[in-house]
Amino acid sequence: MRTTGTHDEVAGGSGPGAEGGARADVVVVGAGVAGLACTADLVAAGLRVRLLESEDAVGGRMRTDQVAGFTTDRGFQVFNTSYPQVKRRLDLRELRLRAFTPGLLVYVDGRLRRITDPTRRPGASRDMLPGGLFSARDLAALGLLSARDMFGPAVRPRTRPDTTTGAALAAAGFSSRAVETFFRPFLSGIFLEDELDTSARYFHLVWRSMLRGTLCLPANGIGAVPAQLASGLPDGVLGTGSPVAALTSGGVALTGAGELPARAVVVATGSAAAARLLPGLDAGRSPRTVTTLYHAVDRSPLTEPTLVIDARRRFLNTCVLTELHRGYAADGRSLVSTSVLGAPGPAEEGAVLAALGEVYGADTSNWQPVHRVTVRDALPAMPPSLALSRTTRFAPGRYVCGDHRATGSLQGALASGSRAAREVLADLRSGAPDRSER
Repeated sequence: MRTTGTHDEVAGGSGPGAEGGARADVVVVGAGVAGLACTADLVAAGLRVRLLESEDAVGGRMRTDQVAGFTTDRGFQVFNTSYPQVKRRLDLRELRLRAFTPGLLVYVDGRLRRITDPTRRPGASRDMLPGGLFSARDLAALGLLSARDMFGPAVRPRTRPDTTTGAALAAAGFSSRAVETFFRPFLSGIFLEDELDTSARYFHLVWRSMLRGTLCLPANGIGAVPAQLASGLPDGVLGTGSPVAALTSGGVALTGAGELPARAVVVATGSAAAARLLPGLDAGRSPRTVTTLYHAVDRSPLTEPTLVIDARRRFLNTCVLTELHRGYAADGRSLVSTSVLGAPGPAEEGAVLAALGEVYGADTSNWQPVHRVTVRDALPAMPPSLALSRTTRFAPGRYVCGDHRATGSLQGALASGSRAAREVLADLRSGAPDRSER
């Protein structure tokens, strides 16, 4: 199992992995999943690597907190079992995954209506018959879209001309009712924008992954994913509580603690932090902000682990997490998670609570606020034409990886970290310029 070096151990050059002051081959800055994947691949290749994390634990945005006996993730997240990088790197049995109900419930016209994959739950698809949410033409378009994305070659989204998701749905033949009552409210919770301006390439990848995989959460929260990745690192590689102030000509400068030399540095942080460490980096458009509200409830307002969306888009999505796993609440109450765009003020939060009362058909006046978390760098903007993967090379001996260099997903972050490791290895083996010797 791993151990984490302290700030002083890293600075002094005598801590785990520092090898008595000898420089590292590579320093990776940021122990989110991209940094963890990059580090694991570099270590497997035999390099001396230090992974530095400014926070007290790994995970970046994939963190889980214990708040008053409740297990709360830093923003509502789901885990998709179909991602290739997930299958390669993680022991799913060890995560003790709890699955959401296939499909979702949409609140429209004053009632909850069920959208489901009829191949998984054929007896629960009554609301998907013609004349319900979808017309016969919508159902035909949905069947064709799903068949192409599920069974078509994985490379297809990368090579097709790109457009916005909204334009792609219109071109596929969906009615405005289908778009407004289902696609827009549902995809808003995935894209963290409600104009359907996100790249259609990304939409098709998302749709494919949902059809092929199962949406779940680990029994101990989403933070179990990076924790498992970190547990596979050798002792002395990871140092938490080790903020990097700047990159230097020979490595990295630690905040108030000297310099750690390295032949190459990989910046595996969010886009804003990466731009600070790598002046001149194109950080892309402003990242998306999302807030998740957690409420404790004496009686569950929905007795199934199903995601609920609102056709009026008063919130992104909501679910009763304790229907997924009772262990998310220690005192036997129910835990409701609700996500909204941006950072709502008190009045807006009140409006959200009123909407939840309407959607669940429950009295929300006695719902107890447990936790509120706003994630300002939650997801990169992904407009057309989206490059699904970009080089991690920034300058000689300098690399940058993360979901902002690929797609805004666990798969994108892991794949970007893996690509960074490949490019670092190729450059070091080819004798590319070494900034630590300049």
